[in-house]
Amino acid sequence: MSLKGERAVVCGAGGFIGGHLVKHLIANGVEVVRAVDIKPLDEWYQTTADVENVAMDLKDKDSCLKAVEGVNTVFQLAADMGGMGFIENNKALCMLSVLTNTHMLMAARDKGVGRFFFSSSACVYNADKQTNPDVVALKEEDAYPAMPEDGYGWEKLFSERMCRHFREDYGLETRVARYHNVYGPEGTWTGGREKAPAAICRKVLQAKMDGTHEIEIWGDGKQTRSFMYVDDCTKGSQMILESDILEPINLGSDELVTINQLVDLAEDIAGVKLTRKYNLSAPKGVNGRNSDNTMILDQLKWEPSTKLRDGLAKTYAWIEEQMLVGVAK
Repeated sequence: MSLKGERAVVCGAGGFIGGHLVKHLIANGVEVVRAVDIKPLDEWYQTTADVENVAMDLKDKDSCLKAVEGVNTVFQLAADMGGMGFIENNKALCMLSVLTNTHMLMAARDKGVGRFFFSSSACVYNADKQTNPDVVALKEEDAYPAMPEDGYGWEKLFSERMCRHFREDYGLETRVARYHNVYGPEGTWTGGREKAPAAICRKVLQAKMDGTHEIEIWGDGKQTRSFMYVDDCTKGSQMILESDILEPINLGSDELVTINQLVDLAEDIAGVKLTRKYNLSAPKGVNGRNSDNTMILDQLKWEPSTKLRDGLAKTYAWIEEQMLVGVAK
């Protein structure tokens, strides 16, 4: 199925990925009728002209019914989330996103929506498979037996199952992508909800600007991750919704790096070398996590391909611009 010409709503459009997704869909022939987020419009990271930009709370079912009015495609990205520091200290708040997912699925069913995309997360994966920095890349089946990230991961895994059962019981065509650490410009880079690439770019910039030449790293820096540039995320999200892939599928880069290596890249971009101080009591998440892209390569003949160095350079330049003009997000 091609989404070209389809009428869509993007939920969570005031957030980082959602704002990029609206622009990507429009550029690729999708008629984005409505963009929805709980934040007031002046707090959205991006807004797009010629789209109905609406601030409303999608935990409320009536709001969800309004959100899907007149559309046949739903991209459900709305959630309370952030980096590791946020999700480890706000488990109940993260779990409340179940209300949004439930009511959006019910509204899509009741209004006869054709296709429904749900953005899940690599946080659904069994923690026992992520104890070693030299992690074996996570395959889709590694989510079971279930032992996801407490709070946020459980919310995502539960909502994946709801998508499955709404497809089986009501015929709603649901598609689920498990995002792996999305980063890029126009996102959160300070305030506690930022993820590692943005946080490290900010810390490197701050150390360079104030002359301290020191950086605090959460954990021992040996923990491993893969990071996906936002343009790959938006392209992959559309491809997955257009596909016949019924089960949750990884959407992430398989370029594995340690946090120390991520700092190395940011230092190289900045042209500095910093003294590293390790905060072993700070939230650091699992020891190792990477995306196995076998399924997406097999099914779509594609995978996220932006090199981390290239995407980080763009992210660094954007955050530097924000810091120089004194804009905090």
